[in-house]
Parts: sequence; C-alpha cells; structure tokens
Amino acid sequence: MLEEIQKRPFARPLFWLIMGILLQVCFPLQHLSWLLLIVVAATVLISLCFANRQPDGSYQYRWVWGVLMAFLILFVAIQATELAEQRRALPPSSSWLQEKAKQAQTEMIGRLDELRLPDETKAVLAAITINYTKTMTRETRSRFSATGVAHLFSVGGFHVGIVCAFLGLLFAVFPKRSLFHWIKFLLTISLLWAFTFLAGLSNPAVRAALMFTIYLTGQMLKQQPERYNTLAATAFCMLVYKPFFLFDIGFQLSFSAVFFILYLQPRLYRLIELRNPIFKSLWGVLTVTVAAQTGIVFLSCLYFGECSTVFLFTNLFLSLLSTLLIPLTLVWMIVPSGIPGLEILQWIIEVLSRGMMEIVYRFSMIPGATLSLRFDFITSLSAYCILGLLLYYFRTKQTRLLLSALLLVLFLLCRQIFFMV
Repeated sequence: MLEEIQKRPFARPLFWLIMGILLQVCFPLQHLSWLLLIVVAATVLISLCFANRQPDGSYQYRWVWGVLMAFLILFVAIQATELAEQRRALPPSSSWLQEKAKQAQTEMIGRLDELRLPDETKAVLAAITINYTKTMTRETRSRFSATGVAHLFSVGGFHVGIVCAFLGLLFAVFPKRSLFHWIKFLLTISLLWAFTFLAGLSNPAVRAALMFTIYLTGQMLKQQPERYNTLAATAFCMLVYKPFFLFDIGFQLSFSAVFFILYLQPRLYRLIELRNPIFKSLWGVLTVTVAAQTGIVFLSCLYFGECSTVFLFTNLFLSLLSTLLIPLTLVWMIVPSGIPGLEILQWIIEVLSRGMMEIVYRFSMIPGATLSLRFDFITSLSAYCILGLLLYYFRTKQTRLLLSALLLVLFLLCRQIFFMV
C-alpha cells in the first residue's frame, strides 16, 4: 500500500486538503489553525539552527517533515475554506472572462438556426457541443435522464476527450520530429482550452481540460504520467482554487466516474478477448459505460433518487453518435458559410441529430426505463464502502475484506429495520 501511495505523490496532499475543508465546514477552526503554522515555522527555525550539527539527519526525520507538510496543507485548506465562505456571503458575480465566454456562446448559437431541425433538436445540439442549456425544455431533460445519458448535457470529460482525440487525428499528418511534436502539443492545448472557453468555462469542462493538460504535458516531457496521480493533481488544483467544489454535485459525479473508469474499465475489458476491431471498439464502449455508471449510481440515488435501467444500450448507441456529432457540429459552427462541401456536412449533422433524438425517444418510452431508488448520505457512503471492499477483495482475495463488506450489508439491513419500526 505504501508503494502505491508513493507512486502518486498528490494522493496524500489531496487527502489532507479534503480533511481541512471538512474540518472548517463542520468545526470552524480558522483561528486555531494558526497554531499549525506556528508549529511548522518553529520546527523549521529549530532545524536551521541545528542543521550544521546533524548534516545527515534530514532523511532520518523524514516522517517529521511529512507531518509538518500535512500541518501546512491543513492550514492552507482551512484558511482557503474560510475565505470561500466569506465570498459566498457576497452577491454572486461573473468574471470578465466568463462574460466573454457567454458572449461567444451566444454568437455560436446563431449558426444552429441554419439547420433544418426542430427547435428541440437544436437545443440538444447546443447543449452537447458548447454547453448552452438555456433553451432546453424540461421534457427533453427528463427523456435524456430516463435513458441514462443526461451527462451529455454537461460538457465534461467525455466531450473534451472527443475533441482531444479529434485534434490528435487532425494533427497526425505532422512530421515526427521534435519541433513538430512541440507545435502539435501547443496547438492541442490551445484548441482544447478554446473549446473549454466556448463551453462557457463550466466547472466540468475546466476539470476535464485541466486533467488533459496535465496528462499531455507529462507525455510531452516523457514522464509517463500516472493516471491516478493526474486525477489527484487535478482535484488538488481545483480544490485549492475553490474549496467548495468538494460539495458540488458535478465535481463528485465526474471524479467518481473517471476514477472508476480508470480502475474498473481495464479489468472489465480483459474479461473477454476479441480480435475483430469493430467488436473490440463496441466492447470498449460498453466497459467504459459500465465502469462510469458503477461509479455514479449511488450518487445518482443520493441526489436524484433514480437510476436508469436502459443506460447500457442507450450509451452504446449515443456514445458512438456523439463521437461523430460533437466534432462535426463544432467544425460546422466555426467554419464560415459558403465554403464548398459545407452542405454535405450540414446534411450529415441533421441525419445524426435526428437519429439521436429518435433513440432517446424510443428508449424513454420503455416501461421501467427509470428505477426510483433514493438513498440518504449514510446509505450511499456505506454502499461505496461495500463496493470498494468487494473490488479490493477480487484483487487480493483477502477473506477479511469480504467479511467487512458483509458486515456493512448487515449494518444497512439493521438500520433499515430500525427506521421501519
């Protein structure tokens, strides 16, 4: 376990950062936290005074320095949370950059009026491409939610990943030289953040763009970035910037989904060995869908009180459609009118859009497409603990993990019986 943590240096700072945020929210400690800073400063001064006497003692006291670093992160987390609480009391305001992003969104939306599509379909296209949801009707949201694909309305990791893959395919024509590698890297990062800007700088889009930026930078520097460490670094940076992201539903859903995709998807993918490239791609989409849904199902029950029973089939079709529809629509919205061949691209977008809406409509009409299941916080947390214990049991085959999971199930059953009485 220690070796696993050492491979992910952002895991421990992230843990202490979250602990500091929770401590400040539950027990305001902004004044007492200064004692942590005093302890850190006093220890550093004492170590500087005796540095010449014990030149080789730094490694011997590495655990002391680890504790001091934890104290420092706790202090920063508590003070940042206190500052965020003061800002929340002020009237909400948008930054200059966010206002410019909203203006760019409004200008981009005008191009959709040229499509020969119903207003409902245009609203869906605006939502899945540049995160413009003001024209979305409640009925449309309900249909997408019932089919388990409501995540398409929030531009995040899925959308940024599609754009990143499209840019990688587009820049594959560059020569394989060092200079062109850097040009490709800079163009990819710039266009990735330009897309995030067009998406209104929404929190999920910024999270995904930051994660891809860290990952691509590590690859460019030939550091072989560790996936979980990249995820932890992204969460750390965002929580330092705004601690109350920790309680944001989108933050929790996206990071939970990404974590389970990173951990569970490769294991599910290896269960069946396929040689046909088409079947391998379909199997990859299915395993990603199952992994992501596993990560968010208990949060969905906690916040929304429902989960979809047809998500596996709808995600299979709509993920493939969206992979084509999102980049093609973005290109069509950016390219000026009148360019030869643009009519063909418009026709393709219209066909794909109608197909997407038809799939959502058909599956939303299936009886039992949505299962009502509401969890409270303790039940949801216990469910995740049971899931984690079971996954770790299948990896290590330690009987005590299975026993702990069964004890948690017994606890939930007893708790349910107690409240029923």
